[in-house]
Amino acid sequence: MALIKSISGIRGTIGNIPGENLTPLDVVKFTAAYATFMLPHSKLKKIVIGRDGRMSGNMVSKLCAQTLISMGFNVVDLGITTTPTVEIAVTSEKADGGIILTASHNPKEWNALKLLNDKGEFIDAEAGQAILDIAMKEEFVFAPVDQLGKYTSDSSYLQKHIEAILHYPLVDKEAIAGKNFNIVVDGINSSGALYVPELLKALGVANIHVINEDITGNFAHNPEPLPQHLTELSKEVVSRKAHLGIAVDPDVDRLCFVNEDGKLFGEEYTLVAVADYMLSQRKGNTVSNMSSTKSLKELTLSKGGTYYPSAVGEVNVVKKMKEVNAVIGGEGNGGIIVPDFHYGRDALIGIGLFLTHLARTGKSMSQLRAQYPDYYISKNKAELNPATDVKVLLSKLTEKYKNNPVNTEDGLKIEFGDDWVHVRASNTEPILRIYSESSFQTTAENIANRIIRDIHEISTQ
Repeated sequence: MALIKSISGIRGTIGNIPGENLTPLDVVKFTAAYATFMLPHSKLKKIVIGRDGRMSGNMVSKLCAQTLISMGFNVVDLGITTTPTVEIAVTSEKADGGIILTASHNPKEWNALKLLNDKGEFIDAEAGQAILDIAMKEEFVFAPVDQLGKYTSDSSYLQKHIEAILHYPLVDKEAIAGKNFNIVVDGINSSGALYVPELLKALGVANIHVINEDITGNFAHNPEPLPQHLTELSKEVVSRKAHLGIAVDPDVDRLCFVNEDGKLFGEEYTLVAVADYMLSQRKGNTVSNMSSTKSLKELTLSKGGTYYPSAVGEVNVVKKMKEVNAVIGGEGNGGIIVPDFHYGRDALIGIGLFLTHLARTGKSMSQLRAQYPDYYISKNKAELNPATDVKVLLSKLTEKYKNNPVNTEDGLKIEFGDDWVHVRASNTEPILRIYSESSFQTTAENIANRIIRDIHEISTQ
């Protein structure tokens, strides 16, 4: 498995051959390249790091920390934490940047270095390319012995993050506590098993049951919070007569819910529901990536705002949100970005806002879900042969559908009347992602299958 280098970070499987996997040598090299890039811009020579609960996390974290120290940076290590918590800590610590050690939704054999700037936001493509160039040329100089950095462990940010949520003006703790919610949480053997229950307790939820709560990184199921992976959570919600279930990914930047009847609320509708609440309190614009449901656009227009699509990737969504001064944004994979909280996907602030919305409506989860459209998104993928030229493939696909409305800003998006399909190379895996949406499940799946057949035909020509 080749290392994957993108705006989402340096990602790969642990062990095996350096340069082809994420080995200790690769961790050191890319950490040193990041530190080298940061040095000219550094003010305090301070970097915040943190990791999710995966099995390789402790090893990778120590390599990363000691490399930064050897480059002259002081390290503030949050330990097992969440991606949004590290983002918040970077600005709170007035650090020069941050590194989050997580492969997000990837299986246990994966890990990654996700790189932040001094605003606690993901570095942009230009900075990312500069770091890759430094790593390739190995243009780094380590600090002399009397200029080595120092290491500090800081476990206070769980509480600091929760306190920030409690003080956010649109999170209504009293309304949430007053509903006496019974909630089941799938901690997926990672950071969410710690952070989500602590947040719920702080919000006044007394009846909490956590499944997959041991933080071992040996994930009980595929860690991507998709319907086919959340059957255990759905069963627990029903058997415990809970009001809802909450699922996050290993680094707690994606969020989805299970209704009281065991059905999925729909990860696409996490953002829609939170945006509904936000737009009822603050008029304004919204942003989501172009692989997300059109429901957000329809909702935004109905509330008097303007919707803007962005390329896929958190850094692209954030860039567009800043350009259009959006009041809420995110991605259809359950990623919520609240700009006046911080510019990063954050499942924890998402939970606070969603539960406030649910509590104030007085509805059950299924009743709340029923007030939003019932569009269906079919999410598929096609494995990529290492020799495949994705640009050529997409160019041929664009030519085939040139009579349809198309958008080539990020891969290829094709419209079929009110339906659409979006094809793009993944930032995190060697695959093509094929997402399609329609009012009917069969239609969405047929559109996706047609495109998959087209891709196969083009690839074998």
